[in-house]
Amino acid sequence: QVQLVESGGGLVQAGDTLRLSCAASGRTFGTWRIGWFRQAPGKEREFVAAINWSGTLTNYADSVKGRFTISTANAKNMVYLQMNSLKPEDTAVYYCAARPYAARSWDTESTVWGQGTQVTVSS
Repeated sequence: QVQLVESGGGLVQAGDTLRLSCAASGRTFGTWRIGWFRQAPGKEREFVAAINWSGTLTNYADSVKGRFTISTANAKNMVYLQMNSLKPEDTAVYYCAARPYAARSWDTESTVWGQGTQVTVSS
């Protein structure tokens, strides 16, 4: 059974840096994609970034391009989200997600979600 555990959230000031970690377990992830999503109070969950397990293919939401970097550490079964130049509008619960590449979409029953980690950016 796939399990995802996020860590690294916290309270920071605008302009600060934070790194989120996602520990993945339960299977090998060579044919899976790992993503980060976030949900702010009163808003729908939104895509932030995604990566294939080998780390060769990434994509980002326009709102975080140039500030956030997603990466993998395959030997450790870890996925990271490096967040630089944080803004108050980045405040949200951040979720790690994983799905088989063949699923083609995050909105399926194949997607596994972590429990989330809170990121709060003060102005």
